[in-house]
Amino acid sequence: MSDAPVPPPAAASKPRSDFNNWISAIGAVLSLGSLFSFALLTWMDLTGSNQNPYLGIFSYIVAPGFLIAGIALTFFGAWAQRRWAAKHAATKPDKWRLDFSNAAQRRLLVLFGAGGVVFLLLSAFGSYQSYHYAESNQFCGQVCHTAMNPEFQTYQRGAHARVDCVQCHVGSGATAFIQAKLNGTRQLIGYTLDNYQRPIPTPVHNLRPARETCEQCHWPEKFHGNVELVYDHYLSNRKNDTHTIRMLMHVNAGRPGSPIGGIHWHVSPDNVVEYYAVDTKRQDIVWMRVTDKKAGTVKIFRNEEFKGEPPADLVRAMDCMDCHNRPAHVFPTANETVEHAMALGKVSTKLPNIKRSAVQAMMQEEITTSAEAPAKIAEFLQAKYKDHADLPGTIAAVQEIYATTIFPERKADWRVYPNNIGHKDWVGCFRCHDDKHKTEKGETVRASDCTSCHTIIAQGKGEELASISPTGLEFVHPNGEYDEELTCADCHNGGIQGK
Repeated sequence: MSDAPVPPPAAASKPRSDFNNWISAIGAVLSLGSLFSFALLTWMDLTGSNQNPYLGIFSYIVAPGFLIAGIALTFFGAWAQRRWAAKHAATKPDKWRLDFSNAAQRRLLVLFGAGGVVFLLLSAFGSYQSYHYAESNQFCGQVCHTAMNPEFQTYQRGAHARVDCVQCHVGSGATAFIQAKLNGTRQLIGYTLDNYQRPIPTPVHNLRPARETCEQCHWPEKFHGNVELVYDHYLSNRKNDTHTIRMLMHVNAGRPGSPIGGIHWHVSPDNVVEYYAVDTKRQDIVWMRVTDKKAGTVKIFRNEEFKGEPPADLVRAMDCMDCHNRPAHVFPTANETVEHAMALGKVSTKLPNIKRSAVQAMMQEEITTSAEAPAKIAEFLQAKYKDHADLPGTIAAVQEIYATTIFPERKADWRVYPNNIGHKDWVGCFRCHDDKHKTEKGETVRASDCTSCHTIIAQGKGEELASISPTGLEFVHPNGEYDEELTCADCHNGGIQGK
């Protein structure tokens, strides 16, 4: 026998991990990119100046969704590799495994690594762009197009079209931040499941207080004196007669340094006006409490039907939003939009009684969807005016008005969204100023004294508008006498009953 030493047995090679495969590698890169996007979006969301509720959709739903998908793909790759190896142990167990000793695979790994780096860079860029896109008004109004299209249409033509949605709809502080995230997620779920309310209910009860939003630009104390307003109307008659009213609105009847009067008296620091409405839209006000801080007096007004005391948690202190309740989303009435189109020449005044006919065309009960509206409007007007030369342009204008102001699928138009400024087409001011709310001593909130809020300086048409009355004119109804027991909105409802 030889005395040569016996070599030790070769060490068993360490088994390679089932995660060592191309599928798991792709999942790992996807997970890493998603985790990076999640971290970046979360950091921007927590430190950004505008707390956008919809950014949470990207931060806490989309990015985590891709992260979970990447992790699932990683484990799926390991499961698939193990299953393949078990079935093909005798032939080719390493079908998807990464083999660094293989020159061809090394080249693929270099390309894969370069692609992974590019993917991470794109994730960073995409996250940054997603952050800013989520802040945009287009995202708020157009991503959920079916749900928010009416609000987006009214926003675009409103006086606040250059004010970002989040500046009014999202508050500051931790509580508002959390509420915004929860609300954005709830809206996403409602839109996805198509179970959101139609129409979307108003007012928005969790809207930021007016002093945090409106008064960042509008200071009631800074507005004083009068503001001139001109209302141009067309009568519903064959001649389409015009009727114009010029008036001075007494925004603040005082002078700089003097107590606030006029319309802005309601938000004067010296007065607190509180009210209780029995309906969710705050239109049926049955109880009011007016506190004069300087005089130290408190007056409570009730209408005849309400005898008790209101629930304390439902008493609301009046602010800007109680009159300016549609600051960015005004749904104009059918009468108003047709009159505006007539003034611009889009709806021909050569067509007899066109205002009433155009409004009737838009308010047909047969119109149940936006898609069928153009044909039904055209059919209605063609039956009225046959082959009149100005009819095609008028039809096109009425169809356009309908498309941008009435949304049957959403059940959204002026009839469900009252505007409390004024009192012509909605109750507005007359919710309180109706001579029916009284104190125990019989004092009322004046309704008949029109001059306390505005002064008519000219009215009528033609030469009647050439002279102005500095002391004010008594209102003359263009269609003759009217019942003083009725409010304007009892007849002027914005539709075919309007003047």
